[in-house]
This record gives sequence, C-alpha cells and structure tokens, in this order.
Amino acid sequence: MENPSEYRYTLAVLNGKRIVVVLPAYNAARTLSRTVMALDRNVVDEVVLVDDASTDSTTEQAMSLGLSPICHDRNKGYGGNQKSCYRAALESGADVVVMLHPDYQYSPRLVPALAAMIAYNEYDLVLGSRILAQDSIARGMPRYKFIANRTLTLIENIMLGQKLSEYHTGLRAFSKALLESLPYEMNSDDFVFDNQIIAQSVVFGARIGELSCPTRYETDASSIGFRRSVRYGFGVLRTTAQCRMHMSGIRRYPFLEISTRNTARIDEFNAG
Repeated sequence: MENPSEYRYTLAVLNGKRIVVVLPAYNAARTLSRTVMALDRNVVDEVVLVDDASTDSTTEQAMSLGLSPICHDRNKGYGGNQKSCYRAALESGADVVVMLHPDYQYSPRLVPALAAMIAYNEYDLVLGSRILAQDSIARGMPRYKFIANRTLTLIENIMLGQKLSEYHTGLRAFSKALLESLPYEMNSDDFVFDNQIIAQSVVFGARIGELSCPTRYETDASSIGFRRSVRYGFGVLRTTAQCRMHMSGIRRYPFLEISTRNTARIDEFNAG
C-alpha cells in the first residue's frame, strides 16, 4: 500500500473543485488509520485533522499517516473543534468541505459521492443519513437513540418546514459559499453545534440534500452517554424553537442573521 504522505492533494477531479475532508478528532487513535486509509485520494485534495487535546496518541497517529494535525492546547469541545476545522479548510482554498467523524462509524468511501453533489452545483449542504434505506437498529444503533432521533427529527421537520430523514449525522458536506455565509463562529462549542449549523442553513435558504450512509456501531466508535444525549436533545429543541421564531419574525437571534453580502454570495454560487 502506498504511503499517504506521497499524496499531494492537488487533484481537483470533481468538476475542478478542491475537495477538503476535515476530521474533528478526540481520542481517535484506534480508528484514525482505518478512516484515513479508506478515503479515496483520487478525489480528496487535502485532509485536515484537528486534535482537540486528546489524551491518547491521536496526533502521533495522524503524523504517521502523513497528515499535519492542528492541535488544540486545551479541549474546546466538539463544536469548537469543528470551528477550527472549517476555518482551516477555507484557509486552504477548499471549494467543498466534507466533515467526517474519524471514529470509522460513518463510511469514508462515501466522501466522493457527497462531494460530487456539491461540486456539480446540485446542493449547498449534503447530509449522510443513517435512516434512509436501512434498518438503523439492526445495524447497531441503540434503541433509545433511534427513538430520540426520530422524535427530534419529526419535530424539527414540522417546525422548520423540511423533509429531512435526520439532522444528527456525523457525515456532512458543505459548499465553500455556504460555509463562508454561515456565522458558525457564534454557535455553541458543544454537540448542539451540529444542529445549529443546519438551522442556519435552513434560515439562509440553502439547498439541502441527503445520501444514505451505512454506519457501524463498534466499541471503538465514539458516542456520548445518556446524560449528555439528554442535554443535546434539549439543545436541539431550543435551537428549533429559536429558528421557528426567527423565521416567523417573532424574535431575532444573532446566530441566525444573514447579511446582504452573504445572501449575494449564496445566490452567486447557486447561479453558477
């Protein structure tokens, strides 16, 4: 097998777009190699890993795989990690940014498919869905998480006027234009960041697509416990309510505001 360090990530084979994969990592040493080696380097131009002050050998593993990890000097949380990921990806000149959990729960082999849906200007945001066309419980999703996922998704779809199969996936792709338009720096540094950035995308009128994504629930896969899951659930409900009130004009929220300049950027991307 070729050494990953031999790749130069300058291929831009999907409609001439530069594809950057970001890995928000925390104690991912046991699964990082499988995740990185499963990425299609004929499509992916660069891999950005941000180590959120891991206590294991995540940084060393990343370097052995030919990556140049960005290391937080303190743990900034899952949302804080993603903020660093997106900043670095945009600074590297990404046209399409794919966020992938490095715990090998989501299939890295789907990155080209997600990226293509944006690179060819069909969508602004694409979510890898664990629900579409598969039995998530049979694949190992804990039953309480499945029930919570379906309940929260139903509420969100009703409140936000969407038809998404789920909002809580760890595999998603963004266009450069959309990411540059979202005030994601104002979002939480905790897990609810994931939901806030989708809410922002809805408010901003982004075209959102989905792709069925088989997932693996193994002992090495990262997962938050029941107590943090409950806190995340309440955060999702709060974000959804804020989004509904913002769109209805009942109350304005700064993290959901979009400037005229940003609207023009999205319109320009959509027209392209």
